[in-house]
Parts: sequence; C-alpha cells; structure tokens
Amino acid sequence: MSVRLPDLEYLKLLLPYGEVIQGLALAARKLILEEAPEANEFVYEVYTIADHFTFTERPSDAFVFTTTHANWVNLGFHFGSLLLDPDGLLRGGGKLIRHVRITQATDLNATGVRKLVRAAIAQAERPEGEAGKPRTVVRTAQSARKHSAPSRQRT
Repeated sequence: MSVRLPDLEYLKLLLPYGEVIQGLALAARKLILEEAPEANEFVYEVYTIADHFTFTERPSDAFVFTTTHANWVNLGFHFGSLLLDPDGLLRGGGKLIRHVRITQATDLNATGVRKLVRAAIAQAERPEGEAGKPRTVVRTAQSARKHSAPSRQRT
C-alpha cells in the first residue's frame, strides 16, 4: 500500500534528530497512514515535533499522534486510557493520554501496536457526509510567532 509522502516542512523539522530517530518518526507515521489513509495530519513544532492525525478539520479531534524525542518516538493516543491493552504496551498515568515508546523499528511490529491504532481509529470523531482530500498542516515555531498577537508592554 502506498502512503502519501511526508510534507517537506515536516522533513525539515526532523533534521536535527539523528537518522535513527528520523526513521522511527517516519515509520510510525507510515503505520498510522496505512491504517487511516484518509486522515488529516497536523504537525507542530513545540518542545518536540508533534504529528497529530484526525478525520476532522480540528486537531483537537486527533485519535493518534507521534512525538519525536532525542532517543525515541512516542506513538500516542489522546484517549489511550479508554483503549483495551491486553499486551501491556501503553505507558502514562494521566486521565486519558497514553503512549507506546518506540526506540527501535521492531517496536512498531510488536504484537498489539496496530490493534491499538485500529481501536483508536474506531473511536475517532468523524465528520458527517463525504470527507475531502486528506491534508497536512505544518505549524513551526517561526510560523506561530508570525500569527501571534503582539505583546503589550506596560507603561
């Protein structure tokens, strides 16, 4: 199955990470899009590179995401605490968010990883009617500064 190519801006954001981590981020993205090729993708440059996938136009409806770190990539689930995890892959202690830590390519092939992604897809918010062509939106720290309101100085 052919997966759409990553946005060039996303690839540029991954450059500071080593080749292994870049490969893990791209492999996690590929796995997600193999399961949900119609998903929209929202990439954010924050303290990490966060890549969120949703069927709506709202990033807050994301069913799965990745975050890229110096030594691993997290495959995250916004409603992970609600997913069945018989293989004990999910980490995290918050009310909802859980993740699977990916430190090597074989971690993505672990029993249960695709099941978690599929379960998240099954629970995902979907728009009514016909979905449009999937899109990718990239927000870098630089673009965020351009769009933010100017700060007000006290006098």
